[in-house]
Amino acid sequence: MSKTNLLLKTPMLLLAICSIMSLNNVRAAEEPLFQPLSPKVSDLTQYRWHNRPLVIFAPSKTDPAYVAQIVMLEKQKAELADRDIIVFSDTSPTANGTLRKQLNPKGFEVVLVGKDGGMKLRETTPLNTEVLLSTIDKMPMRQAKLNE
Repeated sequence: MSKTNLLLKTPMLLLAICSIMSLNNVRAAEEPLFQPLSPKVSDLTQYRWHNRPLVIFAPSKTDPAYVAQIVMLEKQKAELADRDIIVFSDTSPTANGTLRKQLNPKGFEVVLVGKDGGMKLRETTPLNTEVLLSTIDKMPMRQAKLNE
């Protein structure tokens, strides 16, 4: 390909790349990092291969373990976003949420789901964010991303 053709195609290529990146940013902006978990959600398959759901079950929004967990996670928002984490909270046991029924948490519980849809971590005490991040950093998909 001649240099002239390459130069003419480069702006088009850059425009296409920028458009794709912009769409990805819009998608990310539409999905806030912290979200309530609807009682109707029966699975997390829509996030498979795109996100790592972190599901927090608690007896209420004022549960001390829940409050401590959210505070820890809030301090690490950038690191969570970099690892494609979405944090879902179910603080209403009486709503009989489908995932709550399936996972049957006893009081406070944190569940990390990998991009492949598998359960990677399950804790009944607030999860230290350093443990969470290092667990994810050891995962094959995260390693592949870091080695790109």
